[in-house]
Amino acid sequence: MRTVSTPKQVDVDPTWNIWTLLTRRVAESPDETVIEVANPDFTAWHPISVTAFASEAVEVAKGLIALGIEVGDRVAIMSRTRYEWTLLDYAIWAAGAVPVPIYETSSVEQIAWICSDAEVKAVAVETSAHRLLVDAARADLPHLTLMWQIDAGDVDALKQVGAAVPTAEVEARRTAADLSTLAPIIYTSGTTGRPKGTELTHGNFVLLTENTQWDTSPSNVRDVIARKGCRTVLFLPLAHVFARFIEVISVSAHTVIGHCGDTTKLMPALGSFSPTFLLAVPRVLEKVYNSAEQKAGGGFKLKLFRRAAKVAIVYSRRLDTPGGPGLVLSAQHKLFDRLVYSTLREAMGGKTRYAVSGGAALGERLGHFYRGIGLIVLEGYGLTETTAPTLVNGPNRQKIGSVGVPFPATDMRVADDGELCVRGVNVFEAYHNNPTATAEAFTPDGWFRTGDIGHIDDDGFVWITGRKKELIVTAGGKNVAPAILEDRLRGHPLVSQVVVVGDNRPFIGALVTIDAEMLPGWLSNHNLPPMPLAEARVHPAVRASLDRAVARANQAVSRAESIRKIAILEDDFTETNGYLTPSLKVKRTMVIEDFAPQIESIYS
Repeated sequence: MRTVSTPKQVDVDPTWNIWTLLTRRVAESPDETVIEVANPDFTAWHPISVTAFASEAVEVAKGLIALGIEVGDRVAIMSRTRYEWTLLDYAIWAAGAVPVPIYETSSVEQIAWICSDAEVKAVAVETSAHRLLVDAARADLPHLTLMWQIDAGDVDALKQVGAAVPTAEVEARRTAADLSTLAPIIYTSGTTGRPKGTELTHGNFVLLTENTQWDTSPSNVRDVIARKGCRTVLFLPLAHVFARFIEVISVSAHTVIGHCGDTTKLMPALGSFSPTFLLAVPRVLEKVYNSAEQKAGGGFKLKLFRRAAKVAIVYSRRLDTPGGPGLVLSAQHKLFDRLVYSTLREAMGGKTRYAVSGGAALGERLGHFYRGIGLIVLEGYGLTETTAPTLVNGPNRQKIGSVGVPFPATDMRVADDGELCVRGVNVFEAYHNNPTATAEAFTPDGWFRTGDIGHIDDDGFVWITGRKKELIVTAGGKNVAPAILEDRLRGHPLVSQVVVVGDNRPFIGALVTIDAEMLPGWLSNHNLPPMPLAEARVHPAVRASLDRAVARANQAVSRAESIRKIAILEDDFTETNGYLTPSLKVKRTMVIEDFAPQIESIYS
């Protein structure tokens, strides 16, 4: 077994909790801006000082207490990412209760399961539509007695209700929590079966936050996300652990955060907020690239963009060679920086230097493209069970294509069967009400089994090759990890989702869905008339372009692992139709079951 570790940087007082970090920032910099709240069209932002934020959270906590929320009660939040979510998080913690996030896209069945399993007593929803969904689930939820609606002004109403509650009551509850106290219960997004409730403690967040802030190792990311002058717009769901960790470390450090739950307004939000770093998942970064290519149009402008993209990729790759880019390539890069790259950076606010990417593999090509245009993507890795961050590439120590090295106070090892296992301050202790799953999740010597397979190179960087449960074994006995093929094929602007198949089959195939949003621009750029998706999926030019994309993807694998045939599906995978999780992962098992006839067509 091969192991790589990053030492613990600091220890903290065991009586600390998440609020301790906020009160420390209040004491150090009482007038410092912690959050900026946007106007409706995201053209301007109103600053909120750390003192004002802490005071408002205490006022809301008083309202929770006045309405009967006790220490340890579960309070769910179902909303898009917005200021009130962060406010409610800290108010719930101040009242001694436990936040339970629910994705705002959740179904009645999912809401009912989470609220039942966690014994949720109260829920804050964003809209009347969310209220109706929760109401539909309430018949089987005897513990759920309270509900508030954010956009109906109920958060302000909580402040009024709690006006008579002594501040000392909040202080007593707030300080009673320690590192061992349950913080949130976060339910995994669930690509298979019912989601499991991951119990994360205040200690998981506090120790990870503190060790990240004070990390002095060469791969540290503290200057990217946790130093004075750092700014970010949160647009990923705060129901996801990745955004939740950034929320906590931003409020604790000197970072300023904004919220944008409406992704249709993300570009104006970035332009007016001017973030220095972004959180992203690979699908977002793929869409940004594809949209930029599409907006270039056809003819000369499209050729210019593609040439600029190629130069960016080659330039970035040469940065990792002893000789560097060289004079000619550097001159070309400088020219395209003026013509193309600067425009792309300006669209993201002009000051964005870094993006932190996780949730899936980004792919080497996109990693080099973004670094080549001046946006360094720090690819990392983590799970709900590890409070998100486990591995990351640092700004001064990275290998594009890898997921980096361990965060401080974290150890990673590769088991004999290739599975990655982790232990450290960020690892959860148990699944809620599920001792069997908890026991199965850990090795006998206490390492958490991630379910991912990979390897550690000689420099300590970790490389993910796939999910253990997703390994395909062909009829010829060849083990195939589908991730590398899927990631590469999704790089085509027309491709939305890919599911590689071939278990017990003579060769590897793939189900492919077309991105309806990108289709019109692609057709125009290829001098093809507008056509509906049903017609496009069988058009010879579309099929030929996708076949070429398959051939390029196959260059990364052996002949036995290569995709021989694809089936283009009529519809995309979405959260609405149930084939994507809220974190945009494909529910592979469901897809393979429901699209069995299409898979058979590949092999018939």
